[in-house]
Amino acid sequence: MKDKMITRIKITGLLLTLFTIYSCNFLDKAPDDELTMEMVFRDKTRTEDWLAGIYSGIPSPFLKGRDNYDMYADDFSMNSGIEAWGGESITKIRGGWNSESPWNMGFWGDLPTKIRAAHIFINNVRPNIAQGVSPEEVELMKAECKFLIAYFYYLLVNSYGAVPFQDGLADLNTPVEELMLGQRPYNEMIDWIDNELQETAKLLPAYYNESRKYGRATSVMCQAVRARMLLFAASPLVNGNQRSEYVNYVNDKDEKIFDSEYKPERWERAVKACKELIDLAHANGYALYYEYNNDNSIDPFMSYAYMSLREFNQGNKEILFSKPHCGDHDAYDRNATPYGSRGGGWMGVTQTLVDAFFMKNGLPAILGYQADGKTPIINDASGYSESGFSTENEVRKTKWIEAEGASSNNVENPVTNAGTYNMYCNREPRFYASVRYNEQWYRASGRTLNMYKDGTDNVVAWDSPENGYLLFKRVHPNTNLAGSGVPYRPGILYRLGEAYLNYAEALNEWDSSQTSEILFYLNKIRERAGIPTYGPGADQIPAPVGQVEMRKAIHRERRVEMNCEFAIRFDDIRRWNQVEDLLSVDFYGMNRNGTEKSDDPSNPNAFYVRTQYFKRGFTWKNYWIPIHQNQIDKNPNLRQLPGWSGE
Repeated sequence: MKDKMITRIKITGLLLTLFTIYSCNFLDKAPDDELTMEMVFRDKTRTEDWLAGIYSGIPSPFLKGRDNYDMYADDFSMNSGIEAWGGESITKIRGGWNSESPWNMGFWGDLPTKIRAAHIFINNVRPNIAQGVSPEEVELMKAECKFLIAYFYYLLVNSYGAVPFQDGLADLNTPVEELMLGQRPYNEMIDWIDNELQETAKLLPAYYNESRKYGRATSVMCQAVRARMLLFAASPLVNGNQRSEYVNYVNDKDEKIFDSEYKPERWERAVKACKELIDLAHANGYALYYEYNNDNSIDPFMSYAYMSLREFNQGNKEILFSKPHCGDHDAYDRNATPYGSRGGGWMGVTQTLVDAFFMKNGLPAILGYQADGKTPIINDASGYSESGFSTENEVRKTKWIEAEGASSNNVENPVTNAGTYNMYCNREPRFYASVRYNEQWYRASGRTLNMYKDGTDNVVAWDSPENGYLLFKRVHPNTNLAGSGVPYRPGILYRLGEAYLNYAEALNEWDSSQTSEILFYLNKIRERAGIPTYGPGADQIPAPVGQVEMRKAIHRERRVEMNCEFAIRFDDIRRWNQVEDLLSVDFYGMNRNGTEKSDDPSNPNAFYVRTQYFKRGFTWKNYWIPIHQNQIDKNPNLRQLPGWSGE
């Protein structure tokens, strides 16, 4: 009885003091509980601070430290030497992840407190006419909290598969043992979140005219979260999951967590959600972001690069959901800046991502790999070559100025310079806006990158690209750590380009006969990317035939278009049931120990040779994030995910 009373006191104290940091520590001197709430919600500033504290639970789409969703997939490549400096992601992807490993995203520990804060806000916020808080504003803020509750539950379910759920605040008179909730079945949670997002969308505007409210919840944000969630819920991992490891996974009430029956109507539901999002966005002025050449033709280089960098009020109406003030873009750019230009120089991309980009003629360069996992299967029709070096600059119509000799005053500019390894020549614009490679011109320092062993950008073992590539996607081209610093950009979580690809994929799975509709949205992405679209025209390339080939084309387009954007690639690999195939293999890159400009595989000093640099160790258990063992120990009603118990 004494233990129960102590526990109840601790819970009560937690509820009363958990959120003091959002209201300037005023609770420290509060004489009683009632006055505490009165002090918050009779004051406009404190009320807004409380709401801002709830919003702070929205994750940053830039890398959070060195342990993040993004590092688990096969887009980003972090130098393994960072492991000694707190690079927990390296330990995890080697296979050293267990139920007691820390996870820097912190969803299980952080998001329930934000959910509780949102419920408290809904129950206590009130109009304050004297301070300019109208009844209409109160209802709007309540709707914002409803969105955040649903969104945070989505993040939890998407990460852990099964989570405890309570719709509202717990009664403090509830027996402690009843507060120890077990997990709910996956699809039950999806249904609840879906309904909440649909209902909340009816209460929120599609956008705000007041700049101070940018980033606040909108109906478009509701529909964007809903569309992505339902696409995942329709996908193979959780729609008819036949994996033996998960078939008998049950909660404390012996209810199955994952439904093993395939239900095609889940694809229909995803189709409808994606189309509703697109229609709502279009009706309210959202659109793909474009920049143009002097003749009003689309500049694909500038369009794709600055789609990640321009703000909503700068004309970037592609943004559906962003975190405006996350601040992490500074560290993101610094870690991707070469060591020789005062950067961290350790954050790169993988060779498989380099291989995924199309050629400028719109054809895939590489169709797969030989049994050794290293040797590429080259698409001869694409014109791709990884033999030899270019003899002249490659010039295209663009205002892109990231190659030596380029100028914003030119109608045409070089995109690669003479002497570039042929692997990087004649590639599509998205490649150049996403990847930095050896001997590429680096405008901020007015020099070429030197990633050869002991070269300017490969002097320090851990502050260098381990495989010959640095990240460029979402890094600002004007970042200059020796001068002007790191420019601001919004933290984009959802954008319209993804919505088009989500819709195309869901529609192909639901009704693949709707080829014209599928290709319309797929081609919108390719048109902006500056590569030929699919179709029968003279300037087009043949469209994929049949559901399977269309699926491959959509997956390939998605890999390229959405590369290095928060969590998307890891979610795709998981939902497509491809973790073992893609994340438990050797990873290859260029030879970082090479000192010579050579592509001769018999020369150990040749830099431009595919070389194994890392072995990944994810297994089937890595489809879901484990519940930390300390939570299992505290709550006897929790059930650890399969594969994580006893570690």
